[in-house]
Amino acid sequence: VQLQAFGGGLVQPGGSLTLSCAASGIIFSIYTMGWYRQAPGKQRELVAAITGGGSTNYADSAKGRFTISRDNAKNTVNLQMNSLRPEDTAVYYCNAKKSLYNAFGQGTQVTVSS
Repeated sequence: VQLQAFGGGLVQPGGSLTLSCAASGIIFSIYTMGWYRQAPGKQRELVAAITGGGSTNYADSAKGRFTISRDNAKNTVNLQMNSLRPEDTAVYYCNAKKSLYNAFGQGTQVTVSS
């Protein structure tokens, strides 16, 4: 499987970013796709996930600010992030999961700073 993430960058507090992940090598529609993040000195944590049928799950810190979506025809998953805070600064990783299979792509850096 290949998971290629795009869209990270530097944004001011209160700003928005959209992360995208393109997947290949899997039957995309049957995988739960997610976004994780890891800040310096902290463990990797789930930000949001979406099943093949479109059910979503968000970390408490992401609820109301972030929206995860997927396009099964294009094998892509997006994370729309609004009202960004300095504490959202982290490397964000795309994830594909099904049963015991759990894969991460390379990360993309998101920095929220004025």
